[in-house]
Amino acid sequence: MQIVTTIAPIILALIMFALGLGLSIDDFKRVLKFPKDFLVGITFQIVILPIVAFIIVMILDLSLPISIGLMIIAAAPGGVTSNALTKFANGDVALSVSLTAVTSLISIVSVPFIVVKSSNFLGSSITQEFSMVGIALKMALVVTIPVILGMIVRVLAKNLITSKINLINKTTGFLFILVFLAILIEENENILIYFKQAGLSVLILNITMMCLSYFVSKKLVSGIAQQKCISLECGLQNGTLAIFVTTMLFDDVAFLVPSGAYAITMYITGFIFIYILKKSN
Repeated sequence: MQIVTTIAPIILALIMFALGLGLSIDDFKRVLKFPKDFLVGITFQIVILPIVAFIIVMILDLSLPISIGLMIIAAAPGGVTSNALTKFANGDVALSVSLTAVTSLISIVSVPFIVVKSSNFLGSSITQEFSMVGIALKMALVVTIPVILGMIVRVLAKNLITSKINLINKTTGFLFILVFLAILIEENENILIYFKQAGLSVLILNITMMCLSYFVSKKLVSGIAQQKCISLECGLQNGTLAIFVTTMLFDDVAFLVPSGAYAITMYITGFIFIYILKKSN
């Protein structure tokens, strides 16, 4: 997982910087004008997602490591992957970034609460001490700061950025594909093992959340861009953070299997989901 834990966050930070280049303060003002969109998104992310994951654990009668690993994924906030794919899907990027930023902050409380409670219920115990504050700070370095820097650069060189926005978007897409291919190459020997043990559960969680949030939010949010955003934000979790949390809490590498399978699955299903959205539009 060397690429997932070290190189990927650096490249994803660059992607977030590029996303910031396309944002302005007005984008976030629009979010404040439609607080209902934000509330719907954060409710799906913080409340419904862990509940769905727990139902999947119960129905599939998963082993303890796979069950806990799945709950860690569900507890993790949305990551920069959802922000990038929201951009590619022509969704509400400002809403996506806002949801990622706030859920990352809330994760200081929500992640340990969900993981500890579900672990106790399922008969496991936490083996190591941990600090979610440190994890939240690392999230800020990858998500919040690059976006802010991108927005500052846009203000300072608006004409240049506007004229080069297509090139910036293409570069962002290239970097995103680069991360995906790098993960596949690094984990090629383990891919079959990951999917044999946890593939079905992470696939069900991933697809269920994207579809559920997409169709339910249709009746609740202000438009199709917000609907796309919420479905991707709820269906694509921060795999890097999930892996980090797992290694912080458990000594057994078996608990990492769902995160490894999910990190690969979400890229594939994410692109397929966007393709279906664009074809339907």
